Amino acid sequence: MTFPLEGGCGCRLLRYQMVTAPLFVHCCHCRWCQRESGASFALNAMIEADRVVHLGAEPEIVDTLSNSGRGQKIARCPKCRVAIWSNYYGAGPVIRFVRVGTLDTPDCLPPDVHIFTVSKQPWFQLPADVPAVPEYYDREALWPAASLARRQVILPEIEAHLKACNVNTEIELKSCECFELLRQQAVIPDRVFS
Repeated sequence: MTFPLEGGCGCRLLRYQMVTAPLFVHCCHCRWCQRESGASFALNAMIEADRVVHLGAEPEIVDTLSNSGRGQKIARCPKCRVAIWSNYYGAGPVIRFVRVGTLDTPDCLPPDVHIFTVSKQPWFQLPADVPAVPEYYDREALWPAASLARRQVILPEIEAHLKACNVNTEIELKSCECFELLRQQAVIPDRVFS
């Protein structure tokens, strides 16, 4: 596959370019993603925010609830309201979860993993050639080496975001019911602060 890839909303007011391959592509079958998308799953490409370039209008950022209780920010077209990407609390503005279906060629980014299959729709048949896990996975076991290296580069930015949000101790983070899930999702560093 050749990068950059372009995408945008339904009315084409909001356009973007994904400059490089994403870190990883999740096909999430959790009930929260089902509810938010109105579909049986959400297909999101995790990518560093600075690798997504705006080509059209700026998105409207909408604060919404999330399963973690910390919320997420969804970038939507201000005209047609299509969701283009999300930023979750744990990584803030550093990582975008780009909605693969908004790419002009969404077939270029099939899922690297199916997650939260414990709540997948019973009629959906998981492909045998793509890893699938009941909840979340071990990043070190599934991510390509290049993506793991890219993650190491952005960890200081993620830590700075968490500090700016007054999440300044590991104890406070661990009090969040979703700490382990956020850590596994690569949004909270394994070693939070020195």
